[in-house]
Amino acid sequence: MDTEDTFGAFLRKKRLETAPYISLRELGRQLKLSPVYMSDVETGREYAPKGEILTNIANILNLNKEDRDLMFDLAAKTRSRDTVPADLPEYITSNEYAKIALRVAKDVDATDTEWQEFIDKLKKRGEQEGK
Repeated sequence: MDTEDTFGAFLRKKRLETAPYISLRELGRQLKLSPVYMSDVETGREYAPKGEILTNIANILNLNKEDRDLMFDLAAKTRSRDTVPADLPEYITSNEYAKIALRVAKDVDATDTEWQEFIDKLKKRGEQEGK
């Protein structure tokens, strides 16, 4: 297992990589959370925070899109296997086609290859639009 396979390890690594360095106390202050809680999160004694706090962490640590996505995925894993990453429920529930697509994919048991083709198509469109 990679050292970034847990939310806490990922958070610690990214926090220590920030320039200038950001302490647990400073991160807690900016998030309006106790540094003890933040330490417990980093060491895996507490679940990852939810929702807006995760977004604020990503902004404070200036995470790129790939790292933000990974952070949301790792945060969801601290809660249970069935938890949807916090950046997705609002999009899914507010987009009828997203719900339909997910249900169809579930019903036909979409393969990894089919999902990858779909992802590649959307990424290509995003690149063409400069996103």
